[in-house]
Amino acid sequence: MMVNMSIFFFIMYMYIIGNLIFVSKHKHLLIVLLSLEFIVMSIFFFFLMYLNYIENNMYMLMVFLVFSVCEGALGLSILVSMIRTHGNDYFQSFSLL
Repeated sequence: MMVNMSIFFFIMYMYIIGNLIFVSKHKHLLIVLLSLEFIVMSIFFFFLMYLNYIENNMYMLMVFLVFSVCEGALGLSILVSMIRTHGNDYFQSFSLL
C-alpha cells in the first residue's frame, strides 16, 4: 500500500512539473509540445494505476494512447509548418492578426 502511495505522489509530481513547464516556458513551440507530452504521460500512468486498482480491462488505455498519439502528430505537423513558413519556432516571430 505504501508503494502505491509513493508512486501516486510521483505521478502527481510529474503532472505538476509538466504544468509548470507549460506555463513558464512559452517562448518556443517545441518546449510547449514536449511539456504537453509529459503531462499526457503522467495522466497515462495515473490511468494505468487506477485501472489496475479497480481490476478493470485495459481497453480504455488503448483509446487514450490513440488519442495522445494523434495529438502528438498534430502538434508536430503544426511545428513543421510553422518552421517552414517562419524559419523558427518562436511565438514572437509571427503575428496572430
